[in-house]
Amino acid sequence: GFRRSGSHVYRPHCPQCQACIAARLPVADFTPNRTQRRTFNPAAAEPPLSTHSIGAEFRAEHFALYQKYIATRHAGGGMDDSNPERYLEFLTCDWAQTEFVEFRQRQRLVAVAVTDVLSHGLSSVYTFFDPELANLSLGRYALLWQIAETRRRGLPWLFLGYWIGHCQKMAYKQEYRPIELLLDGHWHRFDKGQTLPTP
Repeated sequence: GFRRSGSHVYRPHCPQCQACIAARLPVADFTPNRTQRRTFNPAAAEPPLSTHSIGAEFRAEHFALYQKYIATRHAGGGMDDSNPERYLEFLTCDWAQTEFVEFRQRQRLVAVAVTDVLSHGLSSVYTFFDPELANLSLGRYALLWQIAETRRRGLPWLFLGYWIGHCQKMAYKQEYRPIELLLDGHWHRFDKGQTLPTP
């Protein structure tokens, strides 16, 4: 149930609120729905997207895309005053095996999925993408790629961080089934058609 932000590991523990629920996907059992299949279809993007993983290091091209994403999606939320140092402090860590997964259309960088490699799965740390390319559903595409990559590596779970039932920005996570939520110290599985709990 813990999560990494930079080199810090944390778990929410608010006395009056239990809304943050750890979520993971058992990738061997995941079956994409119609929308997800359409998004991850190699023919869906023209020209098609290419993917390449590199080490967790600063690249000006990545940072420029990150700033563009934050300015559009999270303006005024406290993240839009970032500089290269704060950017690296947020996404990288000396003790974690982190990969920056690049998604490109021809040579143009369109998305980066920051991914930690764990002994029993991959952890989706943060994804940022070009907000002008809404037609490509890049956030969904990156997550579907992470699911496929977790399965390719023979690992059982993709960790999604926290799911908050009342948070619209977290609503996308319930589209992926089956999903497992950490409730009362135990993982509970929710298949397609099952309603997720709202504390």
